[in-house]
Amino acid sequence: MIGAYLHIPFCSHICYYCDFNKVFIEGQPVDEYLHYLRQEMQQRLQADPVDHLDTLYIGGGTPTALSTAQLDTLLQSVRDTLPFDQGEFTVEANPNDFLTMDKLQVLKNYGVNRLSIGVQSFDDEILKKIGRTHTRADVHQALANVAQAGFDNVSIDLIFRLPGQDLANFKRSLDEALALELPHYATYSLILEKKTIFYNQMRQGRLFLPSQDVEADMYDLAIDRLQQAGRQQYEISNFAKPGFQSQHNLLYWRNEHYYGFGAGAHGYLGRQRYQNNGPLQQYLAPLRAGRLPVFQRRVLSLSEQIEEELFLGLRKREGISPAHFYQKFHVHLTDVYGQTIPELIQAGLMEQVGERLTLTKKGLFLGNDVFEAFLIDEDL
Repeated sequence: MIGAYLHIPFCSHICYYCDFNKVFIEGQPVDEYLHYLRQEMQQRLQADPVDHLDTLYIGGGTPTALSTAQLDTLLQSVRDTLPFDQGEFTVEANPNDFLTMDKLQVLKNYGVNRLSIGVQSFDDEILKKIGRTHTRADVHQALANVAQAGFDNVSIDLIFRLPGQDLANFKRSLDEALALELPHYATYSLILEKKTIFYNQMRQGRLFLPSQDVEADMYDLAIDRLQQAGRQQYEISNFAKPGFQSQHNLLYWRNEHYYGFGAGAHGYLGRQRYQNNGPLQQYLAPLRAGRLPVFQRRVLSLSEQIEEELFLGLRKREGISPAHFYQKFHVHLTDVYGQTIPELIQAGLMEQVGERLTLTKKGLFLGNDVFEAFLIDEDL
C-alpha cells in the first residue's frame, strides 16, 4: 500500500499543547500556499511516479480553517493531481463554527469519506485551560452536522493527563464520547513538547498535571471502557469497531510508503525518508523557483529499517509477524533479536500469540522501554 499526507498549517487559534507545524491563519498567504501545494504534488509525482494511491489524509493545522472556496480549491487540486480513485480519504477538523454544512458538503462532493475531529475533552473549563476555543455544545452541534451531511466514518480524539483533570473527570468525558456511538476513538496522554505554551509554563513551575499513577489509571480506564463498548484496541492509542480502523495510520504502523506534501510534511519512499521545509516562506521559496521544498533527506540503512519495523509494528495490537519480517528483510527476526525478545517475554512486556509477537498490557504502559530494547548497535 501507498498513501499521501497533505499538511495544511493554518489554524484559527494556537492550542497550548500543540507542537505541529502551524501558523495563525489571519494575514497568511493561504491562496498562494494552495497554489504551490498543487505544484509540489505535480513535481513530486514527476520525480517519484506511482500508479495509484490507497489512502489520502489531509491534516494540520486545521484544514477546515480554510474558507469554503479555499477548501474547494484544495480538494480540486487533490483530485486533479493525485492518482487516487477510491479508498479511505480522511480530513481533520475541529468541532467549532468552522465545521459548517457548506464545508461538509464540499468535503462530500470530493469524496472525503472519513473525518477525524479533535475534541480533546467534554469539560468546558478544561478546554479553556488547554487553549481550545470550542465548547462541549459545539462538539454535539458539529457531530449533528456531520451526521446530517452523511458521514458515518468518524473518529474523535480525547487527551488525558490534562491540567485540572482527575480520573473522574476523564471518565465523564470518555462516557460522553462513547454515548455518541462513533465507530472510532483515539485517546492520548498529554506530552509536553518544546516550543509549546505548556512547555514554557512547565519550565516556569506554572503547570500542574496529574501524577504518573493517575495517568496510568486513565489509560487503563480508557482501554477497559472502550473495549467494553465494542471498540477494539488495534494500536496503542486507537480503538475502533471492526472495519473502521484507520487505514492511513495503519500504513504508517506497517512501515509502508507514503508521500508527504506541504510545509513540514514527511514522506517515505523506497528507502528514503524526507522532510519538507517547515516555515511557510521557506517552504514557498524553492517552489517559486521551480524546486521541491525538501529540507532534508535520509536513506535508511538496513538496521534503521529494521528498527523502525519493530518500533512501528509493535504499536499495533496484532504485533509483528516473523514470517513477514523475513519476507521483507531476508533475515530472520531471531538472528537480529535472538536475545532481546526472550528477555522481553521473560519481563512480561511481550508475548507470543500464535506466530505473532505482541506487547502485553504491561508492555503497552512501558512501550518506550520496549522500543529502546530494539535499537541496533551496529549496521547489519
